[in-house]
Amino acid sequence: MKRTVAFSRDAVNVFFHILTGCNLRCRHCCINPDQHGRNQLPIEVIENWLGAFSGKAGAANVIFLGGEPTLHPELAAAVRRARALGYQSVTIDTNGYLFNDILDRVTPAEVDYFSFSLDGATRRTNDEIRGEGVYDTCLSGIRKARARGFEVSLIYTVSALNIHELESMAPILADLGVERFFIQVIGIRGKSAEGSHHLQVPRERWLSVVPPVAERIADMGITVTYPKVFLAPDEPFLCAGLCAENYFIFPNGRVYRCPLCEDFPYHALAFEADRLVSTPRLNESDFFQLRIPEGCVMNRLVQPDNLAYGEDGRPLYQIACCMLKEEVFKG
Repeated sequence: MKRTVAFSRDAVNVFFHILTGCNLRCRHCCINPDQHGRNQLPIEVIENWLGAFSGKAGAANVIFLGGEPTLHPELAAAVRRARALGYQSVTIDTNGYLFNDILDRVTPAEVDYFSFSLDGATRRTNDEIRGEGVYDTCLSGIRKARARGFEVSLIYTVSALNIHELESMAPILADLGVERFFIQVIGIRGKSAEGSHHLQVPRERWLSVVPPVAERIADMGITVTYPKVFLAPDEPFLCAGLCAENYFIFPNGRVYRCPLCEDFPYHALAFEADRLVSTPRLNESDFFQLRIPEGCVMNRLVQPDNLAYGEDGRPLYQIACCMLKEEVFKG
């Protein structure tokens, strides 16, 4: 079965970057220290900021991110605080190095998923993107997590560098026992925005590869989620900033509602003295109100290479909100 994962205010997703430091230097890293900070949050601050969403926690999901979140020595305490506050689910995104003996310090009852990042079906492709030795370390980390009883998901960020290996991920996912497979689209921010890397995948290539591969992997009993990216002619454009509650928190206190805004000081919210406050205009909330023929305003501004226009100057299609997903599962 396939369904579009609709935006809903019934669910709240808190993407919490508890630090920006990392042991890797991935070519497409979206972290921008000038905009996100270079600090590592103390556990007391993490707990306070988690509490800012505690009123929503019955329906809230928290995803701990970095940098590499397992580098934070108090990640286990942050997980337990999220559970105590009533968060519906807790996920840890990791590159697979699993620092600070994190698998020994949390339990499968506390962490719903360890979500691993792998960007190639082969050692050569992945390590050209993420660094030498990362492929083997990530696979080893997945196997260790599975052996401890944790459920694992895997994230594959599709770009011009690795789309040719997406289909080859199927047997690897099966061998590793991955329950959920997330296909991401490359975002032109952070390192990807430096210079002219041409990392975006053309529309025709995306549509000819990603949806069919997702269907084939779902046939194996794995739930696959991928961004819609390109809207069909009869599909209306919707902005998650207006229709959903997603919060992207960074160590310098900025809280964004849209990940495409993260390279700029357009955050709608911020923590000031541990209080969550709205920021002055102009900010991303003002952009959410705009309607343009291309669909997503921020895509048009910061990563327009995935657009195309006819001879009359009109866009040939709309770009979907980056939070709009397709989910494919066997059922």
